[in-house]
Amino acid sequence: MQQEVRPLLAINIIEQLHRQFALLSGGRGKDGDPIITLPEFSGFGNISEEDFLNVITYLTSVPSQEAASVGFIVIIDRRRDKWSSVKSSLARVAGAFQGNLLQVLVLRPSRFLQRAIADIGIRLHRDDFKMKVVMLNSLSDLHGYVDKAQLTHDFGEPWSTATAGGSTIERQFTQERLWVKEHLAESLVLRKDHAIESFVVTMRSTAQILQNFTADLADIQLPDDARHTKDLLATHTEKYKRVKDELNLAMKQGTTLLSSIKEPATKNTSCKLNPDEEENIATVERFLVQLEETGTTFEELWLKNRLKLEQCLQLMNFERDCREVKTSLDGLMRAQAAFLDCGSSASQAEQLLHELKALDEKAQETLDAAHRLALHGDQLIQSDHYAADLIRPACAELRRICDDFTNGAKRKQGLLRKSLEIHRRINEVNNWCESGVYLLASQAVDKCQSPEGAETALQDIRKFLMSTSEAQLSGLKDLRDQYEVILTAEVKISVQKALRRLEDVQEMFEKRQASLRRLSAKQTRPVQPVSPRPESFPKCSLPQSPRDTGPAPNRRGSENLSTPKQPADSDLLKKKSSRKTRGSIKIEVMLEASQGGSNHALLTNETEESLLNRRRHILKEMIETERLYVEELQSIIEGYAAKLENTELSHLVPVALEDKKEVLFGNLSEIYEFHNRTFLKELEDCNENPESVGTCFLKRKEDLKIYEKYCQNKPRSEALWRQYGDSTFFQECQKKLDHKLSLDAYLLKPVQRITKYQLMLREMLKCSESADGAVELKDALATVLDIIKSVNDSMHQIAITGFEGNLSDLGRLLMQGSFSVWTDRKKGHSKVKDLARFKPMQRHLFLYSKLLLFCKRREEPADGREKSPSYSFKHSLKMSAVGITENVKGDAKKFEVWYNGREEVYIIQAPSMEVKNMWVTEIRKVLTGQLEACREARQLHQRIGDSVYHTSVDTSNAKNVGRASLKQADSPNSKAGTRRGSPSLARNQRTGWGRSPSNADDSVPVPSSADELSNSSDAEDEMSNKSEDHGRFVVQLKHKMKAPQDLPLEPGELVEFLGEAENGQW
Repeated sequence: MQQEVRPLLAINIIEQLHRQFALLSGGRGKDGDPIITLPEFSGFGNISEEDFLNVITYLTSVPSQEAASVGFIVIIDRRRDKWSSVKSSLARVAGAFQGNLLQVLVLRPSRFLQRAIADIGIRLHRDDFKMKVVMLNSLSDLHGYVDKAQLTHDFGEPWSTATAGGSTIERQFTQERLWVKEHLAESLVLRKDHAIESFVVTMRSTAQILQNFTADLADIQLPDDARHTKDLLATHTEKYKRVKDELNLAMKQGTTLLSSIKEPATKNTSCKLNPDEEENIATVERFLVQLEETGTTFEELWLKNRLKLEQCLQLMNFERDCREVKTSLDGLMRAQAAFLDCGSSASQAEQLLHELKALDEKAQETLDAAHRLALHGDQLIQSDHYAADLIRPACAELRRICDDFTNGAKRKQGLLRKSLEIHRRINEVNNWCESGVYLLASQAVDKCQSPEGAETALQDIRKFLMSTSEAQLSGLKDLRDQYEVILTAEVKISVQKALRRLEDVQEMFEKRQASLRRLSAKQTRPVQPVSPRPESFPKCSLPQSPRDTGPAPNRRGSENLSTPKQPADSDLLKKKSSRKTRGSIKIEVMLEASQGGSNHALLTNETEESLLNRRRHILKEMIETERLYVEELQSIIEGYAAKLENTELSHLVPVALEDKKEVLFGNLSEIYEFHNRTFLKELEDCNENPESVGTCFLKRKEDLKIYEKYCQNKPRSEALWRQYGDSTFFQECQKKLDHKLSLDAYLLKPVQRITKYQLMLREMLKCSESADGAVELKDALATVLDIIKSVNDSMHQIAITGFEGNLSDLGRLLMQGSFSVWTDRKKGHSKVKDLARFKPMQRHLFLYSKLLLFCKRREEPADGREKSPSYSFKHSLKMSAVGITENVKGDAKKFEVWYNGREEVYIIQAPSMEVKNMWVTEIRKVLTGQLEACREARQLHQRIGDSVYHTSVDTSNAKNVGRASLKQADSPNSKAGTRRGSPSLARNQRTGWGRSPSNADDSVPVPSSADELSNSSDAEDEMSNKSEDHGRFVVQLKHKMKAPQDLPLEPGELVEFLGEAENGQW
């Protein structure tokens, strides 16, 4: 039973082949049968079954399929061996041979005994081998079956020691030389077989790679984006190079193999190639031709595929460029469409023309890019691009958009030029009307009564009318009729007003000329003789009153003339007709009596329109700067703050900055969100009514206080920036944002913005005094100024050092400022004296609703920069125990703040009266508020505590320390000091309670001598704050006269002053 054929290569069994226990010499039988030789091999019995099977299998696979189909001849040489070896060889051949075995030729053992045994054995076991076995006695018998030329040299002559010719040594040498020659030939055959097999493997590998790559090219799906197309083109190019290298290698290897096979015949023309060699030559040549044809076909296929991928990439890039250019063009079209076709004024039309021209210049680069892209598309179409049907419409669309933009720009420019021309004509008409009205108004009545004066006025009017041609004045009407279709309703109204005004002024000129002509011509007419009458003596021929008017025989027709004004009115007319500026709201024009109606006409010069334009301009500037401000905030947040958390730049961020984002940027994100989402939109909603912008600020009053938090954090942010501002991280962010200024400049934007608002509101208020929203604008300006003040105050507050408490617990900072301070302290009945008596202390005061802080300003240098102030805390006064004297003798800028019943007196000198008044007013508000709170508490105690205590206080001996009633505090004529204190009753009893209220002068005398003042700047630094705890008395406030011994109080107890009766009782 034959075993399964296993494909083998010579390289796999090269060692077994080199042992040469079985050979395929290339010889053929008479019918072309391949011959396999099993020569003498001493170790044949030691060969494993597997090695024998592999060698036989390989040798039977070497001949061509045609030669192998004829059948094999196996020659077994056992002339020097035994029958057992013959039997073993036959058994192995029978078991291992897989091909078509025609016959087995066995050269039997040459010894007599072994030959006899072999004859007997072959007869007994012939049928066991199941193959045709021929036992041969000699080489001559072998030559009868196989041509001697087809055998190796071992079978070329008889194997006998008695062969003639030469000695035994010579024969042995000749035999060995022949064996070496045949061994080398066999090695050459093996090498050729290995080369053939290697060539076949290369062919198979190349064919497989080529097949796979061809399948990839056939199944290719074009990507949807340029990146994948590039990747696919690179991948296929790499595969193409690899396949091309394989083809070139196979061609080179095949050519080398063909040369090696032909080499014997090439070197020796008499040498004939055996059939296997000839067949190999034909096979290799056929393979080489196929390789060449395959390479050519593959090259054509690759070029076609590469072209398709390149065109696909070109299409992707073209479509991408088209999208980018179209996006830019769409943006330009939107920007162009946003331009008004007709400006509301000449200045706006000029501005629109200028901006439109700038847009055209800006768009030129994009238009050029679109034209270049369309030209590139045409080139792709001409190069037989597979997507020409897609490229052609895209090119047409690009050209259409470019043409639309160009034509739209020309149309817009034409409309704006026409609009500008109309507005200029409107301005010319208005200017002419204003000049004409001014001329008419400047002609005095008394001068025009004489013929000479009337003629002079007529000449002035003629000269004025001749200065402007009729065509110039009528040109506005022609333009209106010509451009009526393009004019907006607003411009049409302006044109109509100008034309109506022109008609009115022209009519005024006509009437004035007619009147002046009559006045200049009336003296030239003959005078009718009449009897002299006293009432006709005045120079003016017109009567003074309607009652005196009668028919005049020398007047032409029956004209009805209105009476002129009385002399008083005439004087008034002269005053009113004096020269006025063109910006005045009203101009009074004097009309002649002959014009009929009143002698005065009011002509309103519409300056309100110019004010409205100013308001619109201010609002436009506010909105535009607001948009820019929002964009800058967004760039800071996205370009710096967000990058701190970006992993790409994390290696550039200093370690100390990783957790300091809130310190560096503060609440910048909160400010950006407020302006971007809320405030900007509300400002834009005010476009139609600029005066309403004040409402936006009032509505967002609380939201704008976010700037206080930002400004309070600013010193910490600046300190952090000074440490790490030179970091590579910030430089890289600035480079990516293309900012010319560093981050610290942009972090100042919020501070600059909050101050910019008050400037814009001031400008808006100047031109809105008569507008509807003027009150809201004033309140908005006050609101913004208050926010700026709060921001400024908070910046000072954070510089306070040395205060042990929490400043946030003190409430809102009401006032702050620097003052000169003198102190006057008492211990018992004696005053504290200091050595330095004349120099006042320089103190920076901070006023809260609960405390008044005294601090010392210090200037601290900061690394060569501007000195930053700090405020060292010295001491404080509780406002619940403070009194104030508003006026101090000797200096109007001084006021007093006293403490604990004038136990401590602080004379404070303000830098100006304005500052003093502000502080006094604010302190009075605090004290008044506290008094109101005490009154409310007293009323509450009266309602719920009538039955608890019924003790009345005898106030006849009470010490009057000043009136603190709300009425007196609010009286504008009162100069009395307001005080809240808690003096001990024991002290009051010592000083006496019967003091008259009138002794409480509103101007406590300022010590006139230096002995009464404590002037040391640091005298307070060594004093500890006094205990300011005050007891509370809960008594029913009933004013009844009592003796001192009737008071339920002990000396030293603390009481609270709640109120004072009209008679001075407490």
